[in-house]
Amino acid sequence: MKQSGITLTELLVTLAVMAVLLTQAVPGLAALIASNQLTGLSNEFLASLHLARSEAIKRGQRTVLCASSDGKTCAGGGGWHQGWLVFHDANNNAARDNGEALILSRLALPANIRLTGNQFVSNYISYAPNGGTKLVSGAWQAGTLTLCKTTGTPGQARQLVISSTGRVRTLKVDLGNCP
Repeated sequence: MKQSGITLTELLVTLAVMAVLLTQAVPGLAALIASNQLTGLSNEFLASLHLARSEAIKRGQRTVLCASSDGKTCAGGGGWHQGWLVFHDANNNAARDNGEALILSRLALPANIRLTGNQFVSNYISYAPNGGTKLVSGAWQAGTLTLCKTTGTPGQARQLVISSTGRVRTLKVDLGNCP
């Protein structure tokens, strides 16, 4: 009677081939996961921007998206990665005061992710009733937000570029270091 099965040698060869294939596939898989995470988070922030803009148009009054560390009030600094709020800004001061309707609250991003804005969008983005962005002073507001991983190695990042008309475009960029 003939027995079928695999020999120890065949098993070891199969395991060796699998090990070689895994050492080639895992770094690529890690990069794919990191890229998908950045894309997902940039899309989430983009959705918040679209919500703030549409609420300003719908309400006919200013709506603000601001960085927030507690989910209730605007933070004075520290970056968007600590979380953000979308709220109706009745008194046009870009800070959430008592009685101003909270539309959306987002808690902090994962610890290895940074979301920072340049000078004019570092703490808040304010949408006017016409859908354009305006600073508290009344000047047009435009800027770039950068979303990246803080791994310390150069890598891909996402940028959200906001025009003074309130439109946002996203870009994939390669950064030397995450700011």
